[in-house]
Amino acid sequence: MLPIAVNAHAQDSADARVRIEDLFRAQDKVRNINQVAISPDGHQLAWSVLESAGGSHRIFLADREKPQSAVELTSGNQNCNQEEPAWSPDGKHIAFLSDCGSKGQKQLFIADAGETNQQPRRLSTFSGFISHPRWSPDSKRVAVLYVENATRTPSPVAAEGRQVGVIDELGAREVQRIAVTGVGGGAPVQVTPLGLYIFEYDWSPDGNAFVYTAASPPGDDNWYIAKLYRQAVVTPEPQLLYQSKLQIALPRWSPDGTSIAFIAGLMSDEGGTGGEIYIVPASGGSAKNLTPDRKSSPAWLQWLTNSQILFTEFVGGSTEIGTLSPKDGSIKAIWQGDQSIRASEEATSLAISADGRQTALVRASWNQLPEVWAGNIGTWKQITWLNEQIDLSLPTFKNITWSNDGFAVQGWLLFPHNYDPSKRYPMLVAPHGGPAWIATPVWRTSDFNTTIFTNLGYFVFFPNARGSYGQGERFTQANRRDWGFGDLRDTLAGVDEVVKNFPVDNDRVGLLGWSYGGSTTMIAVTQTQRFRAAVAGAGAANWVSYYGQNSIDKWMIPYFGASIYEDEAAYRRCSALTYIRNAKTPTLVVVGERDGEAPPPQSFEFWHALKELGTTTQLVIYADEGHGFSSEQDRIDVAWRTYAWFEKYMPPKAGSH
Repeated sequence: MLPIAVNAHAQDSADARVRIEDLFRAQDKVRNINQVAISPDGHQLAWSVLESAGGSHRIFLADREKPQSAVELTSGNQNCNQEEPAWSPDGKHIAFLSDCGSKGQKQLFIADAGETNQQPRRLSTFSGFISHPRWSPDSKRVAVLYVENATRTPSPVAAEGRQVGVIDELGAREVQRIAVTGVGGGAPVQVTPLGLYIFEYDWSPDGNAFVYTAASPPGDDNWYIAKLYRQAVVTPEPQLLYQSKLQIALPRWSPDGTSIAFIAGLMSDEGGTGGEIYIVPASGGSAKNLTPDRKSSPAWLQWLTNSQILFTEFVGGSTEIGTLSPKDGSIKAIWQGDQSIRASEEATSLAISADGRQTALVRASWNQLPEVWAGNIGTWKQITWLNEQIDLSLPTFKNITWSNDGFAVQGWLLFPHNYDPSKRYPMLVAPHGGPAWIATPVWRTSDFNTTIFTNLGYFVFFPNARGSYGQGERFTQANRRDWGFGDLRDTLAGVDEVVKNFPVDNDRVGLLGWSYGGSTTMIAVTQTQRFRAAVAGAGAANWVSYYGQNSIDKWMIPYFGASIYEDEAAYRRCSALTYIRNAKTPTLVVVGERDGEAPPPQSFEFWHALKELGTTTQLVIYADEGHGFSSEQDRIDVAWRTYAWFEKYMPPKAGSH
């Protein structure tokens, strides 16, 4: 285990920084497996792994029954980033993305599946951002999502570019479209219209059409109003199939080509899928909800046969896999676990063989490092042991449940390193982003890297309050027009439950959150004195001004039912600035300079108000960072400042443990 001694009292700032750097350095040795793909016959696997922090992504192949035979897909060039392996339906080739020969610019490559010591063949000459390769059913073409001449990664969490010039034209210049290239070569052809920004897509079973979710540019903002379209490959004339009142994701064509399945619900972020499963005729018509009022949140799906859909879902804070009958909506649960699973860019996904009998995935948990597993669902066999020798202290955890305001609520409690039940420990409460998202078991959290605080002598509590996934769509929508009130009451009730049952020092409970969690932190310190200290990361303090500042304002309409210009009172009611005179809690505020989701002026407003009113505060803005920080040194600095803040403003009483 990581040999880090923890002193219960505040320590020298420089020593604390070194200890936190050591924790990051230990985590950086973990090999992160980003995607795993299984061959159509279920016998072979391909996975992309980041060998170490700051290194390159590499793709490996192995026989499912002989995992020790794993070999690198390419000729051993470790300086290339190679990601998103995808097997051709006939099992003869693997397509993948790589920047070999064009450093920093990914291109589409294919390799023969049966040969390992080969030089893969480059198919494309893209100039821009490409992702999500998908084979046509006949194995003769490969499609990708393509943003021509992209100046940034097309994601709202990426750092924003300079906002200069004719602003209305900025987003319209970078449009994500579907591009198709033949395996025999030739220039890729962009087949979808310039006026639609494509988010997710699927080939029709006959290979003659696509189904996709799309909206008019810009993409970061308009994902929230995306619609479902069908389009023939040879003509840029999309047919509107479905328009949801909320958000839609993961369109999937049935094997017989008659139906499209997808997930719709209240979602806060692209890729953070949760809701209910629908189907709509592929020719257009009314959509049918197959999982109405389900007390869980479906997150991913794939057709197995015309009469069976395989899907994953969040249940409480756990993950479940089941099958669904499109005919009568009947569901059969197959597996449930306190783990996070994924196989592709879609969170909580699986890789499936052509007959649906074999699956592959990456499994991880609070105390389980990521590895590839494969086989029948629930009886998977471990394929990789990439992290077996990593010497890293991972926390013990417990699934916590409680009731509040008629809701069943869930959260995760992580225990301090070398936990001794005879001692009392401080606790950090970490509401997640979203609000439509969920804290699930992961070995390393983003943003504050909150799990490391267990190595620094803290309990860490992750509440999944109302507004989260895991309890059904009613629960997810329960904080509409109520941010910072009902969800905060749920969190406070959860804190009381933990304090009642575990040795938490009731006078040393702190609050920290990022994104919506940062916004929750901002308003929480105006509503309660329960927390001794707080850290607000990338939050919004004034939803009235935020509406006109951020790059994704359309996400707010489903939550408030109207724009700020139509119902200002609703936005003002949920804003921390409205109640700022009540705030007495010492609060550190951190944000990225180029954050488009939670622009720095929001943190300025909050910090300025606290400072003027005499509440202890500090504001730190990180150069060139977006909503998600890319620099490890910046992430280390955030963790260090956060730790130092809590150590300073909620120290132990004299004579206590």
